[in-house]
Amino acid sequence: MLFSNIIGQETIQQQLIQAVEQNRLSHAMLLLAPEGAGGLSLGLAFAQYMVCENKQEKDACGQCSACIKAGQYIHPDIHFSYPVIPRKPGDKPLSTDYVSEWREFIGTHPYGNAYDWLQFIGAENKQGNITANECHDIIRKLSLKSFESQYKILLMWMPEYLGNEGNRLLKLIEEPPANTLFILVAENQEQILATILSRTHLIKINPLPKEVLVNALVERAKAAPAKARQVATIAMGNYREAMYLLQNAEDDYHELLRTWLNCIFTGNRPALQQWIEQIASAKMGRENQKQFLRYFITLLEHSLRLQFLSREVLAFSEEEMDFAAKLNKLVNLQQMEQIMQLLDNACYYIERNANAKLLFHALSIRLQYIFRNKPLPVA
Repeated sequence: MLFSNIIGQETIQQQLIQAVEQNRLSHAMLLLAPEGAGGLSLGLAFAQYMVCENKQEKDACGQCSACIKAGQYIHPDIHFSYPVIPRKPGDKPLSTDYVSEWREFIGTHPYGNAYDWLQFIGAENKQGNITANECHDIIRKLSLKSFESQYKILLMWMPEYLGNEGNRLLKLIEEPPANTLFILVAENQEQILATILSRTHLIKINPLPKEVLVNALVERAKAAPAKARQVATIAMGNYREAMYLLQNAEDDYHELLRTWLNCIFTGNRPALQQWIEQIASAKMGRENQKQFLRYFITLLEHSLRLQFLSREVLAFSEEEMDFAAKLNKLVNLQQMEQIMQLLDNACYYIERNANAKLLFHALSIRLQYIFRNKPLPVA
């Protein structure tokens, strides 16, 4: 993978390249990136850059023999480690047992998470692990001489799955063979062994800015700009989440919300009943219902920010800005807090298979009470 294939994260890319050029490269680094921000993609691109035989100013060349192999994830000096499951009871699995699936997965899901990977290999409810056997295999592979490149590279994805077995790697990380590079890619710092964490150079990666995410959805996923902006508002810098929403959401959340609030404010019961039938339909689906409520929560957050920040600072569409401004006139801070709590609770119940018609009907009644600044009815 090339740096040019990555969505955003130009600052981190430049930071990594400068570390190489200025001979300040740590032999063990931890790329800590939230889901959907491109941590794995950055790790793959950096590994390819390190083995490239004709490095360019801002990227690997993509054309030399090493780049071609790295781009196909078959370079003999780039080793991968990731969570795996036993194929049958009693197995002691290694990452290399799943190398074909791994190459296919990162080629098609470079922004996927651990759940996506484990489902991809048929884990179902099984727990993935990076095992003691895997640690021994890593030590064995990195003790050998490199085949083609100056560097031997281990890219470990999700070191959170190491558990206490990771302590077997401490000596290797502390005193690695010459020209050995560890690239760890993680999402949750608190789940990584403290002994591993203390021996790596931590590089924190931020979620994707909204405008970067919108542009990626328009250019890569060919989404309509209005839909891309709406999806990016909910995804909050997570490209994986944004793609999921784009593929599973056919409804216009903004128009759906306007219709709902209009029914509530005007007291139009037949129209409200029709709206509830629409959102509770099987076509809408539980995931869409949950994302719609999250969209409403996000707009309320926009309304709150508008009270303290100018429009120029906020990266929202004009339609969303105007709607957020209107919400500020309709509800105060206390009412916003009540509404957010209701919506958050509703998401919780949707996840637990609550009856959608009853849930949205009760939610509509409670919103009417809040908008009229009356005490909520007892649940």
